[in-house]
Amino acid sequence: MGDMSFLRRRSATPAGPDFDVLAMDPGDWPGNLGAGLLPAPDGTCQGVFLRYDLFGGRGPAMIIGNLPEGSPAREVPEGEVPFEVAQLLLALENDEEVTVVGTEDVPVMQGDNLLIVRRVKLSEDRISCVQFDRSDNVLVTIAAWDRPITDDLYALLKPLPAELFQQG
Repeated sequence: MGDMSFLRRRSATPAGPDFDVLAMDPGDWPGNLGAGLLPAPDGTCQGVFLRYDLFGGRGPAMIIGNLPEGSPAREVPEGEVPFEVAQLLLALENDEEVTVVGTEDVPVMQGDNLLIVRRVKLSEDRISCVQFDRSDNVLVTIAAWDRPITDDLYALLKPLPAELFQQG
């Protein structure tokens, strides 16, 4: 996978998530993939985010986050952007202030499942952002730069096993 950066405490390394991560298979993506784990003080995994860089070098195109119930990264004040949008802006070295200007709930089919997808409208219109809750109460957020998030993207999402993120 190369070039992976992990957020972690110095004293403990999170073993990895105890939940499957819903994302695009790294083999289906033409560019570089990086992953980050969000550790709690006790070393448990409070979330995973994957950063997809298009054709390695043109900058990050998309970040997909998986945050379980209780993850502090889910708690954002009213009007502030989701964690994954903040990570995308950071990766792009874009320090403009971006705010949420509205949300819209849209029904989307993913295979046989009906998802209620929340489209997050932002003050920076080059960022597309959607969120949905999984049946196991993990919040999935997709933030994309300079490209719309279309319904066919949901068909590409699949569970990546927790073992993929284990660190020895």
